[in-house]
Amino acid sequence: MIEEVLKSGNYTLIDVREPMELEMDGEFDNAINIPLGEVDERKEEILSIDGPVVLFCKSGNRSGKALELLEANGMKNGYNGGGFAQLKEKIENI
Repeated sequence: MIEEVLKSGNYTLIDVREPMELEMDGEFDNAINIPLGEVDERKEEILSIDGPVVLFCKSGNRSGKALELLEANGMKNGYNGGGFAQLKEKIENI
């Protein structure tokens, strides 16, 4: 299902890792960095995004928690992209 979203090219990436992790592990140029601890206070900003939203972190655990919180607040078009390395591989193979 997420593969279809990635193939469409019409999505917003949200990275819920901490800023220091981006420096260590790499990042997507077009991703918005909203650490998991800020998701609740910035949920209106995230919920106002048009189109599918793909959340990711290092392993998929924090992005899953962020997605649960957002879905509890009405998000219908959210996807857990899993870990950065796995998501990067999926995007590169499209």
